[in-house]
Amino acid sequence: MLLTIDCGNTNTVFALWDGSAFVANWRMATNHQRTADEYYTWLRTMMRLEDLDVTVTDCIISSTVPRVVFNLRVLCDRYFETRPLVVGKPECRLPAQPRVDQGTIVGPDRLVNAAAGFDRHGGDLIVVDFGTATTFDVVDHDGAYVGGVIAPGVNLSLEALHMAAAALPHVDITRPQRVVGTNTVTCMQSGVFWGYVGLVKEITARIRGERDRPMTVVSTGGLAPLFQQSEDLFDHWEEDLTMHGLTVIHAFNKDTS
Repeated sequence: MLLTIDCGNTNTVFALWDGSAFVANWRMATNHQRTADEYYTWLRTMMRLEDLDVTVTDCIISSTVPRVVFNLRVLCDRYFETRPLVVGKPECRLPAQPRVDQGTIVGPDRLVNAAAGFDRHGGDLIVVDFGTATTFDVVDHDGAYVGGVIAPGVNLSLEALHMAAAALPHVDITRPQRVVGTNTVTCMQSGVFWGYVGLVKEITARIRGERDRPMTVVSTGGLAPLFQQSEDLFDHWEEDLTMHGLTVIHAFNKDTS
């Protein structure tokens, strides 16, 4: 059984892959102070709650938070007796090498999204990931990551409004019924929602213009379903794109080892 671990700035997702499907997945808040013992205790508890009696034989990690990687490595080494693959490290090979400026370190999440998107949809892709940041990953015809765009995440923008303006409350993102709000909350929701619709439209249009070819647009991330309902922004929505990418990279390393 393969344990896939995707550690983002806000949440860390653990999922079990049996070779053909994910049999379980769990989410916890990212915390760089959490120890390997705590990870293991929590994971075993979650497995017992779902009556899962499985043996983890392989692990792969993608982390945008470098400080958590050590304890995740210890988790895999100590409790599952396996050396994990860590995306972005030299020993973890990629199906296609990124083509970016020399010396640039590409975020592991972007490499994983590129591998997953190419495996499911082929090349010439724009992957829009609604996470702590909203990222646009451009995937070439052969599956290589060739650059992208990073914008503030939706919730980050709402939090910034709340923190910087004393009179503005904290609100949840939703699609407002009308563009023009008639109270403070709906005004903020409209600004963020339709602002991000415009952001996605403009950036994907400009990427298509620079690439000068048809591009398939795929969305993923926690808020992707909300924007999937609007304006035909995306060709596909992928709930588990990042986790799928980890299985693709793991299989590639197994096949080439």
